[in-house]
Amino acid sequence: MTVTTIPSKAPPSALYNIAHRGARSLAPENTMAAIEKAWQLGAHGVEVDVSVSVDGELILFHDDLLTRTTDVDEKFPDRVDQPITTFTLEELRSLDAGTWFIEADPLGEVSEGNVSLSEQSAMQGIQIPLLEEVLFFVKTKDWFINLELKALPPPHNNFPVVEHVLQLLERVQMPSTNLAISSFKFNYLRKIQSLNSDLEINALIGVPYSGKQDWGDYEFKIYNANSAYTDENQIQQALARGCRVNLFTVNDPNEMIRFRQAGVDKLITDYPQILKDLDL
Repeated sequence: MTVTTIPSKAPPSALYNIAHRGARSLAPENTMAAIEKAWQLGAHGVEVDVSVSVDGELILFHDDLLTRTTDVDEKFPDRVDQPITTFTLEELRSLDAGTWFIEADPLGEVSEGNVSLSEQSAMQGIQIPLLEEVLFFVKTKDWFINLELKALPPPHNNFPVVEHVLQLLERVQMPSTNLAISSFKFNYLRKIQSLNSDLEINALIGVPYSGKQDWGDYEFKIYNANSAYTDENQIQQALARGCRVNLFTVNDPNEMIRFRQAGVDKLITDYPQILKDLDL
């Protein structure tokens, strides 16, 4: 039986436990199932990826292509090489975004017996969620969400995603204290600052697999840095410049402890259940 705990969105002294794409070790990433699971596990918040349909609807999805985490090869076999931004919302919502998780078992939790048969059954046929429904969930729970805004593939490479996200936040009356917006695209962050200075922005640095990260001139107050390229010295330098530091994606318990001792604010992890148990 799952025991539901009530997480605080803003612990005064404890480390923030942020579930990467939801509790993606236990449910399909960037789905309501993963987000709800992260809530149940007691994470302080969730990090998700914002994408957009060809007809301009904001959704949650990480990749440019649909092949890894949907059944697009079955539903639209002649379009598997087309980016998500070429599909209408109706087409995207027709896809199964859950069954792949059971079959691929990306982080091994299904084979370890940590995903029940009833949970697996419920994952079949899960839809790609609208950002709006996710925001309503977070708002209702008085929880926390980090929205990552990505560079969008054609035909939406020039889509005004910042403006659309801000309009949606206003429409759902999302409290600014319940969210942060992060991006590797610093022009997005500067635009957000110019349009709504009340919103928390996090500068993403350390593109995965690039082997490097650049703190620049510490232009931003909060950095979400790649833990693979971060050491205590970098953290201390950023803190000395008056910045706050969050790290992604931290899955090893020893690394969680080490980075907490170094003074980071938030850890973004695929295993919020492990970080929760450490009680840092």
